[in-house]
Amino acid sequence: MRRAIRRVLAAALGVLCALTVAPAYADNPIVQTIYTADPAPLVHNGRVYLYTGHDEDGSTNFTMNEWRVYSSADMVNWTDHGSPLNLASFAWADANAWAGHVIARNGRFYWYVPVRNRATGGMAIGVAVGDSPTGPFSDALGRPLVENGEIDPAAFVDDNGQAYLYWGNPRLWYVRLNTDMTSFSGGPTQIALTTAGFGTRTGNASRPTLYEEAPWVYKRNGLYYNVFAARCCSEFIAYSTATGPTGPWTYRGTVMPTQGNSFTNHPGIVDFNGGSYFFYHNGALPGGGGFTRSVAVERFAYNADGTIPTITMTTSGAPQVGTLNPYTRQEAETIAWTSGVETERSSEGGMNVGWIDNGDWIKVKGVAFGAGAASFSARVASAATGGQIEVRLDGTSGTVAGRCTVPGTGGWQTWTTVSCGVSGATGTRDLYLRFTGGSGALFNLNWWQFSGGGSSLLANGTMESGTSGWAPFGGGTLSTSSVVHSGASSLAVTGRTASWQGPSQSVTGGLSNGRTYTTTGWVRAQSGTPAAKATLVLTAGGTTSYVSLTPATTVTSSGWTLLTGTATVAWSGTLTAATFYVETTSGTEGFLLDDVTLL
Repeated sequence: MRRAIRRVLAAALGVLCALTVAPAYADNPIVQTIYTADPAPLVHNGRVYLYTGHDEDGSTNFTMNEWRVYSSADMVNWTDHGSPLNLASFAWADANAWAGHVIARNGRFYWYVPVRNRATGGMAIGVAVGDSPTGPFSDALGRPLVENGEIDPAAFVDDNGQAYLYWGNPRLWYVRLNTDMTSFSGGPTQIALTTAGFGTRTGNASRPTLYEEAPWVYKRNGLYYNVFAARCCSEFIAYSTATGPTGPWTYRGTVMPTQGNSFTNHPGIVDFNGGSYFFYHNGALPGGGGFTRSVAVERFAYNADGTIPTITMTTSGAPQVGTLNPYTRQEAETIAWTSGVETERSSEGGMNVGWIDNGDWIKVKGVAFGAGAASFSARVASAATGGQIEVRLDGTSGTVAGRCTVPGTGGWQTWTTVSCGVSGATGTRDLYLRFTGGSGALFNLNWWQFSGGGSSLLANGTMESGTSGWAPFGGGTLSTSSVVHSGASSLAVTGRTASWQGPSQSVTGGLSNGRTYTTTGWVRAQSGTPAAKATLVLTAGGTTSYVSLTPATTVTSSGWTLLTGTATVAWSGTLTAATFYVETTSGTEGFLLDDVTLL
């Protein structure tokens, strides 16, 4: 447990809370649950994946045992994917999980890391491979890829397909990687560190240039950039350019002039959704310093001639790109800023937020509630007596839109879903989930989701009017049940002879062509563990088509499971029939349905 950073950060933020009624919290550094360092961003499938090192709490040296992964679709709300790679992943390594870099090629992801080779005692570069940007990753070779006692690898694939791996401190090296990305042609080549190429350092005859470590090489508009950490041990970020991937390099000047309470810095640059972003680290979090660093990000624009402007550290960070949709399931570990909480592996997959104490909170920025939310649901677990989730808007002391009670569930990984009504959650707002209760750890939080207000296209979605408005789709029998998600009754379907049969309702007159709809509903199996989903069948222009409104989700007889999804509904010609129904992907077990909306 990482209690030290929690205590220091919570105390510092407590002082800030005392000074203002509804404080607006900064969004840099971008991770507050642990100390992170050495950012390596990667853009993939509409998200930025950020690979970092992890400085252990209270470190007085570079004590680092694992690497971490975060991702974001909007540059402000970052999802914690945990640690898919650590020192134990390399059987031949025994220390120093330092600055690595991930690159995608041929549908796979290659993670180059510097570690100490147990056999030689020297620093070497290893490579791990995974089929997903979040892993799992495993050692690709069972030995070092290259070893010469130096650190900080960074990979680059040129337009012609030739890949390069750069690394080095105190010197600068490269190899030409083969297309398998785990071997190379020829041997390591040293890049000449000239003052013309890398600037002039004074007062150190053995190191006449500014180059120190952490090369970040990329290509833009036909020009090659080498951005690097300069002049230890009060490092700043500088850069050089070249017309080829191996030089000769020309020194261009300073990118970031300061370290921000850390004597090192480490660059990473990507373009994403029309903007350019510079990642770095500093010691800005409470308790931070040269060995307890934190990753931050700034948006910038290149000068007209392609040069990089001077970038300063800010507490505001990058602006948000778009908004966050609260009507789809959001992982609790998707965070813009937080106080007090930590993350851990969840028994349901992925990560969950844990070690939640009274007064802790999570901020999620730029949440697009639109016309308004009607309810809030959360997946929770507690080996204690639970507590409450306060749904607040625009600040930890902001308007309370709702309160959800979390019960004790009998275990920290024994999960249940709780729901509560909300009001006033309209427009685009910053969402604060504030946690209250007794002393000690209260509960864990896995995910959350809002359901929309307004008029659902489905009549009697609460099932409080019995079977009114509903009919069997293709077969089966409908009846009411007193086993409910909320209210007094739910809808039961029995006697199905095919998996696609289930409760249905015509929505022909209410649909708008090309509109995006959000579906929510609660399902409970009567036996077995079927996978249920909501589907829309359309007949238009003489053609029948099917729209999956929610992903297939496994349901059980021990509790209610939320089905939810967002889908765009479009057709060609005249719409003559549209039917909403809930089915299973296989089997004919009976199931219960309650609190369904199509908005």
